[in-house]
Amino acid sequence: MADPSLITAEVQGTATAALAVRAEGRRQSRGLSLRSAFLLRRLGRLAVSLAVVVLASFFLVHLVPGDPVRAVLGPEASAELVAATRANLGLDKPILQQFLDYVAGLLRGDFGVSIRTQRPVAEIVAQRFPATITLGIWAFVVAVVGALPIGIAAAVSSRTGRHRTRDIGLSSFLGILIAIPNFLLAVGLIALFAVQLGWLPAAGWGSFDQAILPVLTLSLGPMAYLARIVQVEMIAVLEMTYMTTARSKRLPAHLFYLRHALPNIVTASLTVGGLVLSGLTAGTVLIETVFAIPGMGTTMVSAVSAKDFPVVQAAVIVYALIVLGVNLIVDLILVTIDPRSSITEG
Repeated sequence: MADPSLITAEVQGTATAALAVRAEGRRQSRGLSLRSAFLLRRLGRLAVSLAVVVLASFFLVHLVPGDPVRAVLGPEASAELVAATRANLGLDKPILQQFLDYVAGLLRGDFGVSIRTQRPVAEIVAQRFPATITLGIWAFVVAVVGALPIGIAAAVSSRTGRHRTRDIGLSSFLGILIAIPNFLLAVGLIALFAVQLGWLPAAGWGSFDQAILPVLTLSLGPMAYLARIVQVEMIAVLEMTYMTTARSKRLPAHLFYLRHALPNIVTASLTVGGLVLSGLTAGTVLIETVFAIPGMGTTMVSAVSAKDFPVVQAAVIVYALIVLGVNLIVDLILVTIDPRSSITEG
């Protein structure tokens, strides 16, 4: 016959394990519900922000003085031709009816028709969008890949104080890169590498060497800014008690920084990185114009000068979608890394 005390201990152990399993299940369920609620809140904010962008872009471009149809057809066009073109594009309807028609078209994925070229705007966007998104992504990759080692090296140098001259020089160089405007940097890079040295083409798009100067122009400033953030965060992390414990393990330097220091600066770096990527995408408007890149930026600039309203509105909405989408993705990554973000975000 079994010992009653052993049976009691076994029952208590089984009950404790069951409680632990249920507690873990509740924690996982609570975590999923928090993430779901966070995702719903962020999607709601994205929808509201996008609605505001659509509303503002439509009415602001219609406040611009001048007749877009007359501007496209020219002063010699007959009144009958102008009236027929305006009726064909729906511009003879009341402004509110035009807006409702435009929103209904957007919900069907229809951006309307270009006044200047008579082509579907969605077709123009599909043709020009790849160059813009490629330029933005490459600039972001260069900025992040350059910022992490520079920021970590600057933090280690500042903390030890062994190379003060090098630390001052690096900080000054990063400060200059942050302060210098993109268009001035573009002119300087073109003058040096295209005109003086003749190593790279001054404009164009489609080959690797044509992409180097635009990507550098777009990424150097954000890379310097991100490096300063990494430097500040790394200095703070290196002063933590747990880093002293990790240092006592006498790990090789690369393992110490990669395994113990780098993960603790990911949250702040990722938040700033999302803002940097949003800024990079918006900055492509100027860079595409300077380097004659056939992207959304040059399309929007030429459409503004020609009063081609449907193309301008589509470009604004596409840029807004990119920025809002990047922010949403960054927030979701932050919540996955640190679920407490879903609570503190509110």
